[in-house]
Amino acid sequence: MSACCGPSRSGAGDASGPAIADLTAPHTTHHTDLTGMVRIPAGEFAMGNDAPDAFPGDGEGPVRRVHVGEFHIDATAVTNDQFGAFVAATGYRTETDRFGWSFVFDGLIDRRDRSAVMDGTVPGAPWWTAVRGADWSHPYGPRSDLQGLGDHPVVHVSWNDAAAYAAWAGKRLPTEAEWERACRGGREGSTFPWGDELQPGGEHRMNVWQGEFPRRNTGDDGYLATAPADAFAPNGFGLYNTTGNVWEWVADFFSAHWHTRETDRTRRDPQGPPAGPTRVLRGGSYLCHVSYCNRYRTAGRTQNTPDTSTGHMGFRCAADVGPRAGIDA
Repeated sequence: MSACCGPSRSGAGDASGPAIADLTAPHTTHHTDLTGMVRIPAGEFAMGNDAPDAFPGDGEGPVRRVHVGEFHIDATAVTNDQFGAFVAATGYRTETDRFGWSFVFDGLIDRRDRSAVMDGTVPGAPWWTAVRGADWSHPYGPRSDLQGLGDHPVVHVSWNDAAAYAAWAGKRLPTEAEWERACRGGREGSTFPWGDELQPGGEHRMNVWQGEFPRRNTGDDGYLATAPADAFAPNGFGLYNTTGNVWEWVADFFSAHWHTRETDRTRRDPQGPPAGPTRVLRGGSYLCHVSYCNRYRTAGRTQNTPDTSTGHMGFRCAADVGPRAGIDA
């Protein structure tokens, strides 16, 4: 995978790890709790981007009309407290727990954990470091913890982990089309959920990198790493941090080529274009900067293998509208 927007487990460190079949959550909730979720109305919208700031190799374009049925989606990314409740209730062990290491941004590793750094660097992205003992509850290395981070998005979770959590909660991961419709907050064609200007009136609207990447982050937006999941103002649908803060896993396999079935009027097609080995992430993260990863936009997207975890990948869940959600269809 290229340096943007995160390293992959493939070819990095210890290749041994859990089988996907071992990652199933112990049980599934039979009733979906819609607390903290937003109901998104059915509708058609212009998905994608073919403006000069688009990355054609990412499959952002062409812009296409997509109809999405009604659904619910979390107002925020899943937090450490929420994921911790899942782990406590089920005994679930993440892929990072089982592999024994995860990727941490080098500038965030505590000097006391330098002995946990594994040999080797990520080609083209030396700011990513594989650290033994880094996991969702030790986000910066084995001596770090979640003190003060309970309301921050959980990170160091793979696509498989996110899907397991969603199943336990009686939910699912959103399709990419659902995610982008929700991200845009009812606006069409804008670069960000609020418009086209990164900092309207000089106001920070999301958590991204300020300064010179990767050496100096001024933290002018108030954060050097993750921000609380409900930081900054919500978009037009009431969702927080759909751009910046953490990349979010969605249901779809990645393809850089859109096919006609992606523009039909069906509500869901989790498989998306012809299946590949990687899954889609959306929204950008606190490490995004215009000089390096200008993907913290409504149409920005990237990919990674479903077993990969990093310190800037999280997720939010979706749910169908219907009896299983405890409401009328």
